[in-house]
Amino acid sequence: MSGNTIQIAIVDDHPLILEGLQKLLDNTPGMEIAGCFSSAAECLDFLRTSYADILLLDIGLPDASGLDLCRDVKTLSPSTRVLALSNHSERSMILQMLQQGASGYLLKNVAADELVRCIHEAHEGLLTFSKAIREIMAKPSASALRETPQLTRREKEILLLIADGKTTADIASFLHLSPLTIETHRKNLLQKFGTPNVAAMIKLAVQLGLM
Repeated sequence: MSGNTIQIAIVDDHPLILEGLQKLLDNTPGMEIAGCFSSAAECLDFLRTSYADILLLDIGLPDASGLDLCRDVKTLSPSTRVLALSNHSERSMILQMLQQGASGYLLKNVAADELVRCIHEAHEGLLTFSKAIREIMAKPSASALRETPQLTRREKEILLLIADGKTTADIASFLHLSPLTIETHRKNLLQKFGTPNVAAMIKLAVQLGLM
């Protein structure tokens, strides 16, 4: 590391993006490229012997998921701040990256000045997002807009059995109830969650922390 210069590593399997980021950041005062890599393995090899203050991480890599790599980087080099750089704008992906230790999340269409701002904020220990991601995070999720349905003890029991892949016949046998009773409970659950099918109901139940 040289003085207060921010050392930046970049992982992206698209050569044009790597080259563009390298040129941009190498010409930015106070920043220096420590290394550019096209795979997770190359990045981890680098961090075993060298250091980067900031890692710009493409989530879609050929040899590993960005989630796994983020976790491995934070284990190997806890003080390296990871900024996800992605085309994926799903709220769930953003949250998962933050759970793995990322310091921020940017879309690949981020403007140059915004990218530089985010790098400085992450380097200062702040959580940072590009403008488009801030707007996504500011909107309440679909699950947050829903009231958590009030389930009876029996409904919770049946919900867990449904999520476990049990059929109506299986559940009826396990709980010593008639299949008709189980089907009634299943319909009531779908109605309470306001979902069109069992898969959507289970997904929402997980989001709401009911299982």
